[in-house]
Order: sequence, then structure tokens, then C-alpha cells
Amino acid sequence: MTIARGDRIPSVPIKLVGTGDTIDTTSDAVLGHGLVVFFGVPGAFTPTCDTSHLPGFAANTAKFKALGVDKVVCGTVNDHHVTRAWAERSEAIGKVEFIADGDGILADAMGLSKQMSGMGKRFARFAMVIRDGVVQDLFVQDVAGVTVSGAPAVLMALQAAQVSA
Repeated sequence: MTIARGDRIPSVPIKLVGTGDTIDTTSDAVLGHGLVVFFGVPGAFTPTCDTSHLPGFAANTAKFKALGVDKVVCGTVNDHHVTRAWAERSEAIGKVEFIADGDGILADAMGLSKQMSGMGKRFARFAMVIRDGVVQDLFVQDVAGVTVSGAPAVLMALQAAQVSA
């Protein structure tokens, strides 16, 4: 069952890749406090993730912060070594935090895992807005490319939420 609005983020072991050392922690410790934008990609270094999805979020971190977002986090079903290499090469480290979900435990717990030919279990492409551990909005990409799950769509949803508040 796919996680939905109003659901709490599950607590499963993950590795957090950021500016310092890689840390063993849990998904709720990373995603459960404040206003968080969390997006998942099928894989580090994969074409669409590398040229469109991650760069869109990294380039817009200041806009997210201006809308009250405490942090932007990218999840990938890759080991933490690959995740760190991708984060560093993309120059997104320091702008975006990275969850390395090497075995896809978080992807499964959220109902957002999918089997990809030649790649095994991966995250489906998605984005979500989380407030204090509860999903506020979920954007699952069900067609090729980055449209509903990209930074512009999430920014528009955050702006609309501010207007209606």
C-alpha cells in the first residue's frame, strides 16, 4: 500500500549522506522534524535523475527555504558510496541531504518501490512534502520524465498552501 496524505513516515534504518560522515540513522529521524521536501529517484547517475530531477531541487533550495522548508532530502536505492559519489559530483551536497536506502527498505515501507528491468528494486520517481513526520502532499510520477514530481510542481504546491493558509 502506497503512503498517502496524513500518513506518518515509517521508521526504518537508512544511511544519511551529507556534508560530513555518512550516518546510520532512521528515516523518521531524518524526515520527521519540521517541513521537509523529500524526493525519490530510481537511481544515482541514471539519466533523468542526474540531468533533471536532482538538479531541479538543488537549484531551487533557496526558493524552498523562502517558503519555510527546513530541508530538502533525496532518496535513492543505492549504496551509500554510490550515493555520496553522485551527491559530490552533482555539487548538490550541502544543498540537499541524501538517504541511501541500499536494500530498498524505506522504498518498500512507503509502498514506493518498483522493480526496474536490469536495475532491480528502486524507488518510483516521486516527491512529497512532510510536516513533522506526516505526509502533507505526495506527487508520484506515473509517466516518463519529471513533471508532477519535479521541483517546480512542489514549489507551486507549497505556494498554493501558503495562499490558502
